[in-house]
Amino acid sequence: MYSGRDGRAQCPRRMQPSRIAFAHHDRAVTLVSWDDVKDPSPDFVAHVLEIVSAIPAGRVMTYGDIAGELDAHADLAGASGGYGARLVGQVMARFGADVAWWRVIRATGEPPKFHEEAAWAHYLEEGTPLTGPREKYRIELKQARFTPEADAEGQTSLGLF
Repeated sequence: MYSGRDGRAQCPRRMQPSRIAFAHHDRAVTLVSWDDVKDPSPDFVAHVLEIVSAIPAGRVMTYGDIAGELDAHADLAGASGGYGARLVGQVMARFGADVAWWRVIRATGEPPKFHEEAAWAHYLEEGTPLTGPREKYRIELKQARFTPEADAEGQTSLGLF
């Protein structure tokens, strides 16, 4: 911050919001806010929690992975972008305390936001592949990602629909 000609505090020109632009103008960007996410149906909640319960110890799925498993569900009909992942996140935030919530992570490999410390102990106990220092760790998605189709027991799907 610095003082402008009139004595009021001002941001440097390069930081003014009107000067911020997207680096990639060739891609369409659809922003989805929390206000756009409707309440999930009880059926959708049950399916999300069923998928999370099926994730084995030491393995993980992203919010988007779970949404992808449920893309045929009526709650996701016509949804685009990150809507499904946000809806799964809403289910986990509101109803996920009784399942292995730490096995549902962000697409970047980061643990659930604001639960990094609590999840750390679970990951160590289960032998989940991690990378980076404890303060900024991530889950190794290439090694830890669980896909129901590749289940070690040879099941082809979760049989949700």
